[in-house]
Amino acid sequence: MPVPLFDTATPLAPLRDELVAKLGEVFDSGRYILGPEVRGFEEEFAASLGARHAIGVANGTDALTLALRALGVGPGDEVIVPSFTFYASAEAIPPTGARPVFCDVDPDTFCVTQETVQAAMTPRTKAVIVVHLFGNVAPVEEIEALGVPVVEDAAQAAGALTAEGRRAGSLGTVATFSFFPSKNLGAFGDAGAVVTSDEALDERVRMLRFHGSRDKESFELVGYNSRLDELQAALLRVTLPYLDAWCDGRRAAAAAYEESDLGEVAQLPQPAAGCTPAWHLYVVRHPRADDLAAALQAAEIGHKAYYRVPTHRQPAMREFGAVELPVTDELARTHLAIPMSPVLSREQVAEVSEAAHAVVANRMR
Repeated sequence: MPVPLFDTATPLAPLRDELVAKLGEVFDSGRYILGPEVRGFEEEFAASLGARHAIGVANGTDALTLALRALGVGPGDEVIVPSFTFYASAEAIPPTGARPVFCDVDPDTFCVTQETVQAAMTPRTKAVIVVHLFGNVAPVEEIEALGVPVVEDAAQAAGALTAEGRRAGSLGTVATFSFFPSKNLGAFGDAGAVVTSDEALDERVRMLRFHGSRDKESFELVGYNSRLDELQAALLRVTLPYLDAWCDGRRAAAAAYEESDLGEVAQLPQPAAGCTPAWHLYVVRHPRADDLAAALQAAEIGHKAYYRVPTHRQPAMREFGAVELPVTDELARTHLAIPMSPVLSREQVAEVSEAAHAVVANRMR
């Protein structure tokens, strides 16, 4: 049986009637921009994280730029960011006028560490973007100890927990989320949020998302038009209560992988110390990742190499990327995402493992 890389449809199927009814409520209300659904979602999402404020914005990339602007990042500043991440983590920096400075990551967790960040710091460092990659949790407290504000890029980490039970997205000075449809908490189009417990940052982000204005009449900042849509907020209010259960399903799938014999042929991802990842993606490593991909393809198993060309080597980042990041380059070469979803079964995990073992069988021929 084919095994898809994602399965977003099955978890949503029981909610179809509720989702459709919610859309009808919004249509009937006639409120489509920054209405009660956005306010309701902002309050509920912040409460779920243990934070004071959530500000709905158009997408996760805008969320990062707005968060940096709210922190006062601007021309002449530097922002440290990992290169082994989706391009948007770095793309959000130049619109502020600042320069991205790329750092390496830990080979087991795929996340930045205090040491990799410190190696990239200069007197011009204004902030650090910490990416909770693939749903793992980076050591925010250790990095904050370096004395610079931390922006959590939690786009892939909704539902992830620290050893103390705190949620990714509530750990740093400010955090950003993407609700792209394939995320752990996905909307039905583009959507994002900025999260903070700092009153001044909350106020500034709310102004920046709406043309730099508080009241549509006085414009105090050069801002953006980046608002969470009322329809998307309404749908997210329906799905938010299911996030933890869906993440538990992902953790069960990860446990099934760990209990299978997949680890005999591929290096499995490791949770950060004491943390409970949300496993947005389940990314293994193999010295011949393309051969592993071919074996999975032959068995109709979903897979994807996400960052074969790391961000610091992308054409648009060449002016910023003159740096050697050996771990990043090795991860880029050897990583491969394999099926992960809240409803991935043990039988499907067994099929993935069986297909992966074909790499060993082919090598022995």
